Amino acid sequence: MFGYELSFLWAGLIAFAVLTYVVLDGFDLGIGILFPFYPNEKHRDVMMNSVAPVWDGNETWLVLGGGGLMAVFPLAYAVVMPALYMPIILMLLALVFRGVSFEFRWKTTRWRGVWDIAFFGGSLIAALSQGIALGALVQGIEVENRAYAGGWWDWLTPFSLMTGVAVATGYALLGATWIIMKTEGTVADRMRRHALQLGAATLVFIGIVSLWTPFQDRVYFERWFTGATWYWSVIVPVLMAAAAFVLWRGIAYRHDVTPFLASLSIFVLSFVGIGVSFYPMIVPPSLTIVEAAAPESSLRFALVGALILIPIILIYTAYSYWVFRGKIDPDEGYH
Repeated sequence: MFGYELSFLWAGLIAFAVLTYVVLDGFDLGIGILFPFYPNEKHRDVMMNSVAPVWDGNETWLVLGGGGLMAVFPLAYAVVMPALYMPIILMLLALVFRGVSFEFRWKTTRWRGVWDIAFFGGSLIAALSQGIALGALVQGIEVENRAYAGGWWDWLTPFSLMTGVAVATGYALLGATWIIMKTEGTVADRMRRHALQLGAATLVFIGIVSLWTPFQDRVYFERWFTGATWYWSVIVPVLMAAAAFVLWRGIAYRHDVTPFLASLSIFVLSFVGIGVSFYPMIVPPSLTIVEAAAPESSLRFALVGALILIPIILIYTAYSYWVFRGKIDPDEGYH
């Protein structure tokens, strides 16, 4: 396998790691975002217990995606980090506060309200930061002489703020459908109502961002509406409409698993849309996958480790979800 092929293989692996992080960590971030709508202490305990056994394993994929980008696409890493330094730092700090709150809120009564706020605030800020970083990447990063050439606040635009709100709303939808799948009774019934509202809001935001994206760069417009890839502008919306219908039907007919799977499908299709816009760029609008890749020897060396590590992580993740499958007992939580 040559360096050209290896670079695209690695781009696929990193894209897989990022997508896996989004769909796995997205629902437990969404649960934190929904926390203020459930002031009942027992309901909050049930919500946290539904993700307590798996939440920390979900974030493994974030480390894999970020570490893989640094190892095999060092130029992309060197450009993206200074361009998105602020939202990335905010995201990491928010994840720290959110992670600490998972453990501390169970060990105190007096300060439990503080850790509830930390759980909500950390989840919301992390989701907004991820969406803003995505929007800043989509709108393009200025590169000159193989280095970031933009300003400190280039990441903060109306478009990036819109994508931030869109991602946070989508995560809340994932959280609501996860709770539907994992719980029964009052909490699940209320989540069904919230899931309908969040599903409609998510689709509206996806529509706005999708219509806005082609005007961020001429390449996006050509990719979606002209040339050999125009058919994606038909396929992706049709599949998105099908996923939206399955989501609505699953909620309306009180299915447990279908709404969550439909929500995941909406995120996967959105990710496919981003891939169609980006390819073959890794840092729009000018840095391609091949240009940003490390030397062929480095790609080969790192691939050996990835082929060992990724299956292990997949097996561990699948086993964790299998062990903690099914509805949770509200009186016998994980903690």
